[in-house]
Amino acid sequence: MKAAGALLLGLCITTSANAATVVSVGDGDTIRVSEGSRRLTIRLACIDAPETSQRPWGPRSTAFLKQLTPVGSEVTLRVQTTDRYGRTVAELLNRRGNVNQLMVGAGQAFAYRRYLRQCDSQRYLQLENEAQRQGTGVWSVGPSGITRPWDYRRGRSSSSSSSGSPRKYRCKDIGSWRQAQQLLAEGHRYLDGDGDGEACESLR
Repeated sequence: MKAAGALLLGLCITTSANAATVVSVGDGDTIRVSEGSRRLTIRLACIDAPETSQRPWGPRSTAFLKQLTPVGSEVTLRVQTTDRYGRTVAELLNRRGNVNQLMVGAGQAFAYRRYLRQCDSQRYLQLENEAQRQGTGVWSVGPSGITRPWDYRRGRSSSSSSSGSPRKYRCKDIGSWRQAQQLLAEGHRYLDGDGDGEACESLR
């Protein structure tokens, strides 16, 4: 019975963990990987990193994730779901450990409380508390830390709505090349940066 249980556990781990190679890093919680013949956009699960425009914190977070997951390095995806943008939501594991947790522990991302139930919430909150106590990264400005990314996005969204500006997408936030072409057809011409009629060539 024990042997059967161990075999079943091994099968569960194998089917839920996918090996992949890092292709690029978009920001502090988004990367692109190749998995066999497929290319996937990965949204790191259970964390939220500062937006790129939250300077200097956003660029610092991106740089730190690049250090943890260099282009060409191998990672294991602990896949959870697919988000509304078509991105694969997953925890990343490599020789350094759980990358998502390392980002929080280094003060380069926040524990994303809204979605923490999908992960080891106790561990994520413990790491965040330690980073806060040590004044690391986003906590270096004081005990309250910087504006949370979700609050920052909400503020930008409210400003855009009040001004009547249409929503803009970024290639790194779009889950697939096909989806990018659909958005281009819907009028999002800024996605075709070189004017060749194809949006977000980097997603191919």
